[in-house]
Amino acid sequence: MLKYSRQRESIKNFLMERCDHPTAETVYQGLREKYPNISLGTVYRNLSLLTELGEIQTISTGAGPDRFDGNAMPHYHFVCKQCGAVLDLKMQSLEHINLLAQHEFSGEIESHSVFFYGKCEECVKGEKSS
Repeated sequence: MLKYSRQRESIKNFLMERCDHPTAETVYQGLREKYPNISLGTVYRNLSLLTELGEIQTISTGAGPDRFDGNAMPHYHFVCKQCGAVLDLKMQSLEHINLLAQHEFSGEIESHSVFFYGKCEECVKGEKSS
């Protein structure tokens, strides 16, 4: 059984209250006011543990630092190639792609990860107003 940690619970709550998928550095800066002695290492260790426990998601976009999502339920993300924003996409599940992949694969498909890339609404608006 995992021992309760007030700092770990605060990290999880911090993520659940946000929808911008912050970096570990952002989480660290956001919690320093409440926990002035918290270290960046503690934040990283707890983010890793919360991901391992399935309580949050780690999002590796391939560009920049990992981002973290307090919503651990399967869902899809959009990554803006211009400003780097990571946004939730409200859409139907693509679970059927597991079946499509399984058809061509002799191993066992358990899950998938899909990212959509382009320009976010704010970046598109900025281009049109220039």
